[in-house]
Amino acid sequence: MLYMVEMNVNIPHDMPEEVANEIKKTEKAYSQELQRSGKWAYIWRVVGEYKNVSIFDVESNEELHTLLSGLPLFPYMDIKVTALCRHPSAI
Repeated sequence: MLYMVEMNVNIPHDMPEEVANEIKKTEKAYSQELQRSGKWAYIWRVVGEYKNVSIFDVESNEELHTLLSGLPLFPYMDIKVTALCRHPSAI
């Protein structure tokens, strides 16, 4: 199942920089592991925002929820999920 996931990150301004940097480091490793596995198929940065748009290829809603809630930045994200299916005009 394919999902478009929009993630808007809102790290609190009063979070110590070293704490934020450690969370981002862990986030990067986790997201790259998911990309290598094929579960996180694509990721794009939204220009001018601390936001990304990604495509996930997973087996179920539950799997997607588990992967997203495992993101170290999850507590600081607003996430929008859209289920996708192939368009009949696609070649």
